[in-house]
Amino acid sequence: MNITPFTALACPLDGKPLRSNGTAWGCADGHSFDIASQGYTHLLPVQNKRSRDPGDSKEMVTSRRRFLDAGHYQPIADAARRAVLADMAPDATVRCLDAGCGEGYYLRQLAAANESRQLALIGLDISKWAVLAAAKRDKRMAWVVGSNANLPVLSGTLDRVLCMFGFPVYAEFARVLAAGGQLVQIDAGPDHLRELREIIYPVLKPERTTAASAPTGFSGLSNETVRYMVEISGQQQIADLLAMTPHLYRATSEGRTRATALQSLSVTVDVRLTRYVRG
Repeated sequence: MNITPFTALACPLDGKPLRSNGTAWGCADGHSFDIASQGYTHLLPVQNKRSRDPGDSKEMVTSRRRFLDAGHYQPIADAARRAVLADMAPDATVRCLDAGCGEGYYLRQLAAANESRQLALIGLDISKWAVLAAAKRDKRMAWVVGSNANLPVLSGTLDRVLCMFGFPVYAEFARVLAAGGQLVQIDAGPDHLRELREIIYPVLKPERTTAASAPTGFSGLSNETVRYMVEISGQQQIADLLAMTPHLYRATSEGRTRATALQSLSVTVDVRLTRYVRG
């Protein structure tokens, strides 16, 4: 892939186009946002934060990096890459946002595809620790600290939005996508990490059985299930898996202790990939 940073950024304060001078991004109204030495830009205004340090902690990001680098979610990354590139002309530049990019694993996997396409990529996450980790590993993309609720992206400038286990804000996704642009959304299926959940919870909640309808502004394109078993060895990898999920905070201390005491664990990976097209 030929990678180029996505540059159609918008000021998070007034929505006007941002222009880079190499050390900062600025808009016509004089708002300026420094580009950190690591290569990312903080575009989350203080007034839009819900806490002092929102999003994943530094420890959670480190755990996710170790777990993903071990290749356990490679089939998910492969499915996401295929979905992002589907229906794109071979000579087209694919402008793609990873909304909730974490430490950048899925964008890096997309960039590693053995094709000649041009990609303009931007990764956004509300966690500064996640974006910092992403920027340190690959400086070819644009990395931004920001919120899905107020994407610092100009309207109609994206071909694809990728939302991996994240918090979709469909109105914003529809705004930033060009006509005919697609949303690729991946969510946990009913059996995802079931074996881990059976260990940390006394009783599992019943799963929803009704299919979700297409969100406002979108039409459904396709659905795909990615399902396989993963063998996890060692207490560190099991602890990393727990730490990178919401279950870390939802489980009781007894449940967390039972999980992290294990030496090995066989778990089901079960995710739903859904493609929507902007209406």
